Amino acid sequence: MTLRFAYNTNGAANHRLDDALHLIKAAGYDGVALTLDIHHLDPFAETWSAEAGRVASLLEKLDLACVIETGARFLLDPGAKHEPTLVTADAAGRARRVGFLKRACEIGAMLSAEAVSFWAGVPKEGVDREEARGWLRDGLVEVAAFADEAGVTPCLEPEPGMLVETLDDFAALDIPGLKLALDTGHCLVTGEREPAAAVREFADRIGTVAIEDMKRGSHIHLPFGEGDMDVPGVLTALEEVGYGKLICVELSRESHRADVMIPQSLEYLRTCRRPGPVVAAGQETRRQV
Repeated sequence: MTLRFAYNTNGAANHRLDDALHLIKAAGYDGVALTLDIHHLDPFAETWSAEAGRVASLLEKLDLACVIETGARFLLDPGAKHEPTLVTADAAGRARRVGFLKRACEIGAMLSAEAVSFWAGVPKEGVDREEARGWLRDGLVEVAAFADEAGVTPCLEPEPGMLVETLDDFAALDIPGLKLALDTGHCLVTGEREPAAAVREFADRIGTVAIEDMKRGSHIHLPFGEGDMDVPGVLTALEEVGYGKLICVELSRESHRADVMIPQSLEYLRTCRRPGPVVAAGQETRRQV
């Protein structure tokens, strides 16, 4: 099978959204991971609906598929990075995060997105973790139900340091309709599983995949070739399980050279493969010798 790749607009933060989309298309990607942000389809702008319609038309014109990402740093609170979250002690803050995720699902439906990806958040000091898990579950159930009505796939991403940090944390939730947003690099940070093994183990629960290079134990997204990621192994695993959705390159620290990193990343993914054809799981795999 042919794997499909996307590039995350959080790695093109110094570009206008339209310019970033054209660069992504020109490089040869199949889609875009669109991080909703103040300058990239602001979901809280008065004209958000009209802008979403315009972007949907542009994506269709460019023949780019889409995943919606919700990791903008200061979208909800200009004074606190990534706050409020689903595990914030303040009920009004949690409600604001839920409202944002519902808006992301609405935009995802308008853009025919393959998935809407989000994370749990970090409980503040003094917050009881069991109580935080209750808040999290309530929020996830509400968002997942809304996503189902909107016709989009909600995906939770385990993030190092957050309440849902590992794949086991995700599996323990068992929220109806909620899929896994697998960032393969995070497996290297937590040390829980090898990324390729995670792909195979959670194949039936994956809703979207992010890929980048990363060093073991260090949560820094790196260009390919600068970390410890076995990229060919991950791609092989994705082929083996028959994964057909977008594989999203996430290089949020590389916006200052997005013009270089967008094409360079795809070239790496296309040329780093191990020799030999791979077929779907359950069939014989033969490799050249």
